[in-house]
Amino acid sequence: MKVMITGANGQLGRALRELLAQESNVTLRITDNGIAVKDAAFPMESLDITNEQEVFSYVKAERPDIIMNCAAYTKVDLCESHEEEAAKINCDGPRFLARAAKAIDAKLVHVSTDYVFDGTAAEPYVETDETNPVSAYGRTKLAGEQAVMEEWDKVFIVRTAWLYGDGSNFVKTMLSLAETHKELRVVNDQYGTPTSAAELAKMLWYIAKTECYGIYHGTCEGSTTWYDFAVEIFRVFGKQVVVHPVTSEEYNAAANRPGYSVLENHRLNSETDYRMKDWNQALLDYVTWFRGRGGN
Repeated sequence: MKVMITGANGQLGRALRELLAQESNVTLRITDNGIAVKDAAFPMESLDITNEQEVFSYVKAERPDIIMNCAAYTKVDLCESHEEEAAKINCDGPRFLARAAKAIDAKLVHVSTDYVFDGTAAEPYVETDETNPVSAYGRTKLAGEQAVMEEWDKVFIVRTAWLYGDGSNFVKTMLSLAETHKELRVVNDQYGTPTSAAELAKMLWYIAKTECYGIYHGTCEGSTTWYDFAVEIFRVFGKQVVVHPVTSEEYNAAANRPGYSVLENHRLNSETDYRMKDWNQALLDYVTWFRGRGGN
């Protein structure tokens, strides 16, 4: 089986390539926009997914059985002033990948986000709930979902949230700030589910081997706020930091965030026997992984 990973230098892309490298029957082709890395373990090729001709040429030459699209413009605040650029990566790119997948009859796994919802719900969102993004990032990601579904049938769309792994993320930001700050202010009125890239990678690989196409939610189980997540990060890493809760209004970010974006893994839990770990347990696993790589 040949698997192609786009956005392979991002957090999820790295988790996927490490996971799939352990599969004896899988051949990996890994790409990232503008990045070519000559590495014996993970040679990475440059592929501009916003260039339709380049996408078609690459996919037709490699003929992967599964394309896993982890490429995305994820800088939420910058999306507000660069929506056109974000749309090229979050919508046009996925559309071209779906067309190319259709041309060779390959499956496409496309990763989306909780930001397709407006955050006004009082209970976790399921896959069939109405979407209503309140930010440029959310709009471009929803457009990407719609694009791939318009182009091809053999598509898995997986919405995830609050991702952290090998790369820039909230956990690493908190740990970095802990080195220079004794007190921090963190938003306490946004609810979601911290999800480790390693856990999401395993879930994506599980569904990719099925024929049950469509939209899924893929987050760790449970929910929390950014404030409580920060408190738990400092606790499990043994950092002495006082965290003060603030409101989103006080934080004053450029882009609107959904106040409540807890996703329920309804399809996964009702139609399969696969279960995501609780977010607390996944964080403990991350601590072990992080320290195993020399972190503290």
